[in-house]
Amino acid sequence: MKKLIYRLGLLLFVVSPVWLRAQDADQSLQVQSTLDQQLAQVPQELQPDDNKPGLSRFLLRGYAHSGLEVTDEEFSFVGGSFNPILVFRQSDRLLFESELEFEFEDGELEIGLEYADMSYILTKGLTLRVGKFLTPFGKFIPDLHPAWINKFPTKPLGAGHDGILPTADIGAELRGGAYLGNMKTNYSFYVVNGPQLNDGSVDAEEGGMLHYGLFPDNSKQKSFGTRIGIFPFSNSSLELGFSAQTGKVGAKETKYEDVGATLYGVDLSFVKNVTGLSSVIDLKGQYAVAQVDDVEYPEPENPTETHTFDNKSTAWFAQLSIRPAFVDSKLIQNLELAGRYSSFKTPEGAPWEVDQSQFEIGLNYWIDWRTVFKFSYRAISGGEEDHHGGEEAEEGMTNAFFIHWAIGF
Repeated sequence: MKKLIYRLGLLLFVVSPVWLRAQDADQSLQVQSTLDQQLAQVPQELQPDDNKPGLSRFLLRGYAHSGLEVTDEEFSFVGGSFNPILVFRQSDRLLFESELEFEFEDGELEIGLEYADMSYILTKGLTLRVGKFLTPFGKFIPDLHPAWINKFPTKPLGAGHDGILPTADIGAELRGGAYLGNMKTNYSFYVVNGPQLNDGSVDAEEGGMLHYGLFPDNSKQKSFGTRIGIFPFSNSSLELGFSAQTGKVGAKETKYEDVGATLYGVDLSFVKNVTGLSSVIDLKGQYAVAQVDDVEYPEPENPTETHTFDNKSTAWFAQLSIRPAFVDSKLIQNLELAGRYSSFKTPEGAPWEVDQSQFEIGLNYWIDWRTVFKFSYRAISGGEEDHHGGEEAEEGMTNAFFIHWAIGF
């Protein structure tokens, strides 16, 4: 009797999992049949396609850089910066892109939003972009400023702090490319908040300056701009660019609300393989003008009095690099010799008058196509007028040597 009970128990132990799995299978088939019946009632265009991959994609790109700066007054590691670029593709037509900047400055970590914008592809040759984006004015700011693309550790005069070149702004842009006969072109038309005029009411020493990237806007007026690029050669080795931007810059409900500013410029990019030199030459250049309507500003020393000046500023640079990429030596292939000259001139008679020129020469070593070590020497000549004391600020040559690395990822 005990043996019989033991055998029946053993049989139940073996058979029960099989029976339970069969029961689960029957339930799964019933659920699947119900789902199939419900799915059959859904319109064909809304039914999922198991063979079609998802359209959304996420991509992390960016760059980082740091280096050593040596001058007569300091010997310091500088430029510790990390710039992640986040790209999210919602669909074949919708794209979001953003760049953050993490940088050490004055012993503290500074976090900034370089840009954050959404793009929608309207047609093959036209894209709508909205949000905060790099202003498509000239060549350096939108295309050349990333540390691993810039041939030098520094920016040309006029493109950095207190410069005259637009950086990033909030607005909307239509951009794309097309053929003009047999000639390729690219184009951008945009509307943004625009620069803001410093009227000198808070800091008379900056009266007449344009400030970029300030939010919110100081008026209901907007700035309109464009850049047209033309490629006259079939191999696209040469690009000629023409930029313009205009708009009101004065604060609303002040006597400066109708003050306007017009910016215009030209730029050039030429990249060519020179067989005779077994090298690639890269020529870049840009010339920009910022013209602000003439108005009266408070005197820095006596705010009850006013003064005016021809508020016109200019900035330009030209740079040339040569890389012997087609020689036999691997070491020589990775070397690049670069030189750049830039100039920056602000209005004569302004408290912030500057007339400077900068020369840089450097030797770069490329570990790979996006990782570079830079060894460069920079000399800045000229100075700025000290209108407060009536004497000219010290002029001369300011020299600096840089060892710098940058990587793009």
